[in-house]
Amino acid sequence: MILAVWVPLLLPFLAARPARRLADALPPRAAAWTLAAASAVLAVGTLCSLGLLTAEGLLQLPAVAALGHLSLPWPAAAAPAAGLPAAPAGAALTVLTALALRTARLRRNELRTARATLGPASPGGPASPAAPGTPAGAARPSPTAPHRGDQHPDMRPPCASMRRARTNDARETTRTRALTHYLHALRHRARAVLHALLHPAGQHPLAVLDDDRADAFALPGRLRRPGRPGEPGRIVVTAGMLRALSAPERAALLAHERAHLAGRHHLFLALAEHAAAVHPALRALRAPLGYHLERWADEVAAEQVGDRTVTARAVGRAALAASRSPRPARPGLAPAAHSGPVPRRVAALLQPRPAASGSRRRTAAALVLAACLALTTAATLDAGADLHRTVEAAQQESGGPR
Repeated sequence: MILAVWVPLLLPFLAARPARRLADALPPRAAAWTLAAASAVLAVGTLCSLGLLTAEGLLQLPAVAALGHLSLPWPAAAAPAAGLPAAPAGAALTVLTALALRTARLRRNELRTARATLGPASPGGPASPAAPGTPAGAARPSPTAPHRGDQHPDMRPPCASMRRARTNDARETTRTRALTHYLHALRHRARAVLHALLHPAGQHPLAVLDDDRADAFALPGRLRRPGRPGEPGRIVVTAGMLRALSAPERAALLAHERAHLAGRHHLFLALAEHAAAVHPALRALRAPLGYHLERWADEVAAEQVGDRTVTARAVGRAALAASRSPRPARPGLAPAAHSGPVPRRVAALLQPRPAASGSRRRTAAALVLAACLALTTAATLDAGADLHRTVEAAQQESGGPR
């Protein structure tokens, strides 16, 4: 564990550059997924390493060792220098947790403010279906209530022991039914959330703001929760932006923003932001990921419009119109068609549809990135298994429970 726990902390410095090169050689959608996956694996590996370093140092404290029934000299002998990096690792883990919570709260408040400004939208997602034959306003029967068919009033237990046995069996049956019902509901809810994330609603309302400043962005929706209706994602565009574009260009702009909502690109942006806060080397992947998300939406818009030149002209004119006035307030997780390196995007749209290139640089970058991700995963698992073996050995040495 002494060496393996440090590997996930060092590999992001090596993996960032080949990840960017590989993304440049891939189509936009594949590039965005590659950068997002690399950021997620490297960030999780960093957090796991910091957690393992902190846990190894805490196990050498007498109070923690007593709680785990550990032989105190054993962890200290297995890793004599574990106490030195434990304090910095614990402090870094605490700071990263605070930053993640602060960033999540800030982005949530931005989205909430934007939705409140636009007003309520139509709820997303159908309501839970009622049981067949149940009236609309009737309450559903409790899953824990016994059925009348299970009651046998004519049966009389011959003795008190049999009566207690039947009571215990009935209670156990009721608990089993309640647990089964809860697990089914939990599985149904998980499937609904996963389906909503992977297959967002195709209808995205258009909200036009009476503002002379040119702006357009994709406002993410929110999932339906118990007691709170969901909201579909909305395309927000100002009157100034609509006046700056022609009718075909407006169609391309709306198709671009619709592609952001359909692809759940705000989740990619949130992942990149949190990963950049976890490890400084991952900050270099944030801007390339934003660029490839815009290129992804550009390609979808060009395919829907059927004219790459019109899409390129729409992106260029939208960026030019937006640069003439101060930027209106916009959530950080709301992608916009006129953001990012616009000249580079326009040049790519004026070329044929991109495809993956099979150059040696791409192959080398893919091999290096795959090796870094594999080593990060293997080193994290090895360090965790080593710490588990140390704890088990310390428990056996003290005679405590395993």
